[in-house]
Amino acid sequence: MTRDPPDQSDPLQAWYRTALGAAVARYEDDCLRRLLSNTFGYYLVQIGASEHFSEALATSRIRHRVLLPSTAPTEAAQGWSLVGEPSALPLASDSIDVVLLAHVLEYSDRPRVILAEVERVLIPEGRLILLGFDPLSLWALGRLWWPSRRRRPWNGRWRSSIQVERWLTEHGFEIETRERALFCVPFVTPAGAICRFVESLGRRFWPLFGGLYAIRAVKRVAPLTPIKPYRTSRCALLPGGAIRPTTRGTGHA
Repeated sequence: MTRDPPDQSDPLQAWYRTALGAAVARYEDDCLRRLLSNTFGYYLVQIGASEHFSEALATSRIRHRVLLPSTAPTEAAQGWSLVGEPSALPLASDSIDVVLLAHVLEYSDRPRVILAEVERVLIPEGRLILLGFDPLSLWALGRLWWPSRRRRPWNGRWRSSIQVERWLTEHGFEIETRERALFCVPFVTPAGAICRFVESLGRRFWPLFGGLYAIRAVKRVAPLTPIKPYRTSRCALLPGGAIRPTTRGTGHA
């Protein structure tokens, strides 16, 4: 995965603290609450945006939350944390119930390798929830404006939802549901009256052109493929590694 220099923060952390970023985070938070409302299991792994979504994840029925941040975890990051690359996850195969990829593919030159790794670590019928910015939208106009095109999130390599869904299908996933948001231009606050009006029109008349997409996909296993036991012991989570609790981590979502 392409990373910032070590002295910089997680790619999107600083942007999420801006007024526009915070408004987008609220949209994403609402999406996550809905997508997690009927998911169950022991382990949820969040990759990317480690300082955000803790409240939404706390409403899920997943018992343990594990973070794989782009940089060292901060006090704002709640839960267990581990160090590793999304393209080579330090997790055992068939050990995770839900994986959240929060704008990870945009900053990787190996997105399909990441999806293959996610498929590997998920249990059969495990869920992937993926957040991404779509280049086929008005939101992508920010990439054409010179002052912003070299900053996050505009400087990432945005992948269209159509492309991402095709990759997921090729890796054995089935798309369960998808949500769209950010139909307005990125130069005004999404919570403003004009944008709220545009959002309602976009969801009704041009739902494929939202700047933000949230996808929930399930890992399917071919009927003739022997399914491994769900989980014999919790230590099967790590193949020779250890989860390091953060300063505020309790290990419970």
